[in-house]
Amino acid sequence: MSYQQSKRKLRWELALMFPFVWLGKCYGWLFPLKTRHKAFLFYPNGDIGGSPRVNIDIATAIQDAHPLIIFSKKPKNNQFRELYNIPGVRVIDLQAYIDKKALHFINFFFRGVIAAWINRESNPVVFGGESMFFYKIVPHLRKGIRCVELCHLATWINYTLAYIDRIDLRIFSTQKLKENVEELYRQNHVPAHLYNRLRFIDNAIDIPVYKAIYNPLLEVVFVGRGAPQKRVPLIAAIAQRMHEAGDPVHFSFVGDVEKVIDPGQYPYCKFYGNVNDNALMERIYEQSDVLLLTSAFEGLPIVVMKMMAYGRIVVSTAVNGIPDYIKHQQNGLLIYATDETAIVEEGVQLIRYIVANRDAATQLGHQAHLDAAALFSPDVFSKTYREILLGQP
Repeated sequence: MSYQQSKRKLRWELALMFPFVWLGKCYGWLFPLKTRHKAFLFYPNGDIGGSPRVNIDIATAIQDAHPLIIFSKKPKNNQFRELYNIPGVRVIDLQAYIDKKALHFINFFFRGVIAAWINRESNPVVFGGESMFFYKIVPHLRKGIRCVELCHLATWINYTLAYIDRIDLRIFSTQKLKENVEELYRQNHVPAHLYNRLRFIDNAIDIPVYKAIYNPLLEVVFVGRGAPQKRVPLIAAIAQRMHEAGDPVHFSFVGDVEKVIDPGQYPYCKFYGNVNDNALMERIYEQSDVLLLTSAFEGLPIVVMKMMAYGRIVVSTAVNGIPDYIKHQQNGLLIYATDETAIVEEGVQLIRYIVANRDAATQLGHQAHLDAAALFSPDVFSKTYREILLGQP
């Protein structure tokens, strides 16, 4: 759907839902929040993942402004929920009310309620972190309220065309995604001034002291969700090939991969499941040699940043924003194949290259550590988002 078509569709939708939204606004004015908030943060839920980790970091960076976090989507595991219990931050979970297709008019009602709460504040900022409900709220806010969003993936980019006039700043966690949106704007003849609202900002992580590692068996790890785009069966196929060939390599999996593969078929691999213990997760990063990803598409996963920070080797398909950070034979290795059978073959060959060239591979990891330290400083991240959301360092 084009830019103009999206805007026309949105106008019709707003007209049809008006009675429910109006009732919600009346309720919101009659029953205002008992707490005051400078920032309203719209997040999907407390599920585990890379983008939720960034959402938590942003809330922490501005916790002195007492932000209100609004959850709107039913969680799958809620394993990051406790991390949102940040001093000074309030959380309201609406998913039980608004994430029901059969009762969508309730969703309309709550759009009015939340909009009324926000509109009562003198100078608030509204932030969307991969939250569909954020876009639903934006049209109901009074003019002058600053709206900012953060995009990690292109999943909703076409859908959001209808809202871009009202979003003051669109932040992208990879340069490639920003370029894709610029191309989408060109194709849709979007007004030139809206290009100035696009900005790329790196995510942040702690940078540990670099320590080289020499495992007798090369330790290869996958860290991520058992989602289709991660293509975990390809990593399992690489592990099987190398096990059957007797290669001195061991594979581990972190995440809910049992959704897409049967761990019982790979007794020679270690399966951690979802890891909520930060200390254990840091040990996994530190004690692994290689991170292996065979994703069909990616933004910039936090796990890539973490493994770079530890000075470990990232071996990944060359998709989306990955090549912006992993430079083949400079600070990591890239799989350029696109056919799944060829991806497995190339993955095997690259891991065998690491086994045969451990000193050269160590240099790749050390360079990755240096690059991570230059790109992902937590201090720079915090200062940047405080300036954007609060207008102060």
